Amino acid sequence: MGTTEIRVHGVADRGPEATLDRPIVSRVAGDRDAGFYRVRPGFGDPCGGAGTTLEAYQWSGLAGGTATRTFSLVLLLPFMLANTAIWMLPPGHRTQLVGKALCRLLGASLTAMYVLSIVGVAIDLVAWQCASYPRCMNGRREIAWMGDVPAEQRLALLALLPVLAIVLVWWLGGRTWQLPENSSADPEALGAGRLDNPAFWDNQGLLMRLRALHIVVATTTLNLAVLTPLVSDGRTMAGDALIVASVVLLVAALAMLCLPKIERRGGGLWSPRAVRLTGGTGLLLTGLTLAYAALPRPPSTPVAALPGYESLVARLFSVQWALLVVLVIFVAARTSRHGRPALLGLAAPMALSVAIGLAVAYSSGLNYGVAEYLDRGLSPTPARPLPADVPPLAPPAAYRWAALGVSTALVVAAVVAVVARRYQRARQRQEAEKLVRREFPEADRAAPERVRAVRDKIIGARLADRLGPLFLAAYALLSVLGLAAAGLSMRRQGPEDVARLLGGDPLATPMILVTDLGGLIIGLFALTLFGAGLFAYRSAAIRVVGVLWELATFWPRSAHPLAPPCYAERVVPDLTRRINHLTAGGHPVVLSGQSHGSVLVAATVLQLPAAARARVALLTYGTPLGRLYSRVFPAYVGPDMLREVGERLDWRWLNLWRLTDPIGGPVFGIDAAGHAAEVDRRVADPAGLLIPPGDTVPPTIRGHGFVPDADFDRTVAELVRRLRPPGTDEGPPGDPGSPVRA
Repeated sequence: MGTTEIRVHGVADRGPEATLDRPIVSRVAGDRDAGFYRVRPGFGDPCGGAGTTLEAYQWSGLAGGTATRTFSLVLLLPFMLANTAIWMLPPGHRTQLVGKALCRLLGASLTAMYVLSIVGVAIDLVAWQCASYPRCMNGRREIAWMGDVPAEQRLALLALLPVLAIVLVWWLGGRTWQLPENSSADPEALGAGRLDNPAFWDNQGLLMRLRALHIVVATTTLNLAVLTPLVSDGRTMAGDALIVASVVLLVAALAMLCLPKIERRGGGLWSPRAVRLTGGTGLLLTGLTLAYAALPRPPSTPVAALPGYESLVARLFSVQWALLVVLVIFVAARTSRHGRPALLGLAAPMALSVAIGLAVAYSSGLNYGVAEYLDRGLSPTPARPLPADVPPLAPPAAYRWAALGVSTALVVAAVVAVVARRYQRARQRQEAEKLVRREFPEADRAAPERVRAVRDKIIGARLADRLGPLFLAAYALLSVLGLAAAGLSMRRQGPEDVARLLGGDPLATPMILVTDLGGLIIGLFALTLFGAGLFAYRSAAIRVVGVLWELATFWPRSAHPLAPPCYAERVVPDLTRRINHLTAGGHPVVLSGQSHGSVLVAATVLQLPAAARARVALLTYGTPLGRLYSRVFPAYVGPDMLREVGERLDWRWLNLWRLTDPIGGPVFGIDAAGHAAEVDRRVADPAGLLIPPGDTVPPTIRGHGFVPDADFDRTVAELVRRLRPPGTDEGPPGDPGSPVRA
């Protein structure tokens, strides 16, 4: 029977036409979001160079491009990074147990920070500070009506904005690409364990529980922010009871996040009804809190910032860093000494640090931007104090430290970039040039510029592997600064306060300028990120934004339910169903994955039944499986799991890689033994250094870009021969010689 070659693209897809190298194609299965395409009859050869029937699976419609997903890119980015971090934990049952609990607690802290950022704008800056000063409201119809409303009732009215913000992320995080037909029948686990678990891509039950618990975290955070100023002047039994109820519910939700039973099916506290009841209790308490805030009270005149708000922000910031320190110590103590884990196994805490940094930066930028608008540019400095009738509108100390941290991070990034360039000097150049001359015997006859171009490509491809120590050093520096900022914010001391203690006003003035500059950069960063996300799939120059987006949303939502939906929940079942259909009809399949598509096809192999696997061969090229995924996600895509893929296919697996590829590489490396040593095959890039006869330019250096060529076709033909039963026809004609280097 004819063999079907299913090509699965990587990130930044250019369409099924480019994948199949045919101008006109038609969809034969699936839909606009994710579908299978073949060459339209009568519009080109439907077969590839190896004689296989070509078919492309396009999944990029699941990952981005629309305005809604662009908005999600900006809003949900910290949540997405926090969710990715839980998959970076080192292997080991105890490590996974404790590490997951810490990751989920840190994810919950991001939800609380999101709510506090909206509280800072709506309740602190607008309802509490600005509405108490006529000069702040003059000429502003949108807020001038609040001047006649009592301060406490303004809290109840403006608290509706954080409620709407909670509803917004609840809606954005509730989307899923999983089809009802793809639900697992496994009664024991929810998206648990290994990639070969049938329930791995079915985590709807876990997601429902996480969403309910995060709603509790969000609503109780809002409750505490509203109730604290109401009971600061005079305690009442109702106010105290609401505070106690909110704290108890918050502690209960955080405890449930840490329990391993959250990933198992069962009744009692984990039944769907009990989970919905937990989330509903949080919403009920919020309703009671807003009703309590709206009760009539004696008139009062608010002064300074919202009571208790800065303390809440500082405590949350400090708790986040304390949890990060615990996670770093725990992971570092249990990182496996076997293999080469990325960043010494600290990838998970580093990803969470970036997530927290982004969340604090967003909160800081939002509060700074609104404060700048409300105070009409009258930012206080030591040389220019505010007039008596102007509100202070000062964001909390933690946000001011975040603004300073952005400026510091830019300086550190510049230093890392300068040092990284030095990595391309001397020894690296010599080693790369030796590789070029060993790879290409004609190097002595080629132009020196041509040799240098290939050499520099090889150096650039290896640069990321050498930057680990620099990243760790920068992370250590920023972590120390973050811990110091957390401690100082607990004492309500901002950067300008510390500068004034150390050097007086001459040092405080430039510190304020640097902090304000950081706040401005944060706002510009958010706008830039939004624009980059909007055009990421239309412009090659900023396509890296879309690439990062698609890489991070590969994993199911297991740490933070408000992260964007996982497209692999749809992709892997789609590929599994299609391959089952083709192999059941007698058609062998060569499953071909490029770049990130190779990760999807490897995950698909682990989900195939034995009858289908017997008629499947695997081709990967430009794959990050061995170079990145096995080191960053060792518990799920480690060497043992990669060997499992090969064994399930009876080692009908070939992988093409290049020295000039900065992302892809060998799956098993030079130390592989047995059948694994036969999987990786290195392809020369470029094809040669000299201009071929009849051509006008030398061959292109392709790096990570793969297009079907003679090497590719001969590799597919070899896999087709392996799929044929012994004694049958050898299949498509062609040069049987190997085009690649073992």
